[in-house]
Amino acid sequence: MPHHPAPVTLVLAVLATSAGCQPSGTVAPATSSSTRVPASSVVEAACGQCQFGLPGTGCDLAVRIDSQACFVDGTDIDDHGDAHATDGFCNAVRRARVTGEVIDGRFVARSFELLPSEE
Repeated sequence: MPHHPAPVTLVLAVLATSAGCQPSGTVAPATSSSTRVPASSVVEAACGQCQFGLPGTGCDLAVRIDSQACFVDGTDIDDHGDAHATDGFCNAVRRARVTGEVIDGRFVARSFELLPSEE
C-alpha cells in the first residue's frame, strides 16, 4: 500500500498536542519526550514571558505552535535584534522559519530565521 504524507495542518496539530510545549499561560508537567518539527516550519516567535505568558524572570525567546508555547534553545532573544524595539520580541509576536525538535518541553533549534515584520 502506498504511503501518503499527512497534510501540513494535521502535522502541526499533532505537533502542538504532542510536542510537550505548554499552552500559553500554563506550566507543563515534567516529561521526557522528543518531537521533531518538520523542516522549514513557520511558527510564531516572541518573548516567552512578555508575549506568551510563560513563567520566569527576564526575557527569553519562545516559539508557539498552534497555541502551544515553549522556550527555545540554540538561539537567543538578543541574536535577532533589540527585543525591546517596537517590532522586537518583547513587544510583538513575529514569524520565524525553524527546523528542530521539542525535547522535554523546549524547542531545540537547528535553524531559526526571523521573517520580515508584517506591517
